[in-house]
Amino acid sequence: MVAVAATGVTLVATAAPAAADGCYTWKSKLRKGSRGAAVTQLQIRVAGYPGYNSNLAIDGVYGDRTVAAVKRFQSAYGLASDGIAGTQTFNKIYALQDNDCTPIHFTYAEMNKCNSSWAGGQVSASKAKSNMLRLMWQLEALRHALGDRRLRVSSGFRSLACNPNESDSYSRHPYGQAADFIGTPSFCQIVRQARYHGFEEILGPGYPGHSDHAHVGNDTRKTWSSSQCF
Repeated sequence: MVAVAATGVTLVATAAPAAADGCYTWKSKLRKGSRGAAVTQLQIRVAGYPGYNSNLAIDGVYGDRTVAAVKRFQSAYGLASDGIAGTQTFNKIYALQDNDCTPIHFTYAEMNKCNSSWAGGQVSASKAKSNMLRLMWQLEALRHALGDRRLRVSSGFRSLACNPNESDSYSRHPYGQAADFIGTPSFCQIVRQARYHGFEEILGPGYPGHSDHAHVGNDTRKTWSSSQCF
């Protein structure tokens, strides 16, 4: 909108910023072949859409897997599924995003009931927190696929002080790479659907110690064990 002030100076009203984009704002379209920080930020937010039994590298390179993940994200939210990240795709992400970069249905506090510093795990505090950010966006995709039903987090990041049993390198909780769930949806519903959202570690009923919760995490060893659910 253009207006003229009493002084005769022309004033141009700028458009209000998109909702909840205080964390990051994309400046231009991204497509296959794009590279850089803007692609990395996009990949974090579509990490939950790699397809069945697959995952998406957060490497800043807009390759075929990123194209496919963007298409799935677009389709999940009723957008034109062309694999190009433009205004509609970014606006949908802004609508799903809080100003601290987390998806609207998950918070850092919810994912860390151990301490407020994110310190004391198997990696630095900043690394644990960045790992958890990716995981939360995967969880947002999982939640949406389950009919936008609430996922009740019982445990996320755990420092070694909070749980000394986590001192072995196997557990992904001290890395900020895992979360446990109780309540509804059912554990089997969670672990079945989780295979489509980039999680490399999926545990539930049928795996020792997991009869009372569902567990998802990111672990390159790719552990799939929920014999009662499949």
